[in-house]
Amino acid sequence: MIIVSYDIADDKMRTRFSKMLAKHGAIRLQYSVYEIKNTKRIVDNMLIKIGTYAKHFTMDDSVVIFDVADNAITKFGNSVHRDRDVVYL
Repeated sequence: MIIVSYDIADDKMRTRFSKMLAKHGAIRLQYSVYEIKNTKRIVDNMLIKIGTYAKHFTMDDSVVIFDVADNAITKFGNSVHRDRDVVYL
């Protein structure tokens, strides 16, 4: 399972990103936080899709992915430059 949290400034890009997540089985937990709970293959494919969106991000956009199973965090966009540790329970 992964948790995807995003902050995308452009309305059109944010809407497309949100629809892409929902289309592929993500469940909305909050306005910009989704849970993806599926097989490893599906989750890996989602990470690739998210990465393709990240190529178009500006410095105002960020996506943070919490991989619950592997206890790992992946960052795209502006969040990459934040070096502080993130604690989640």
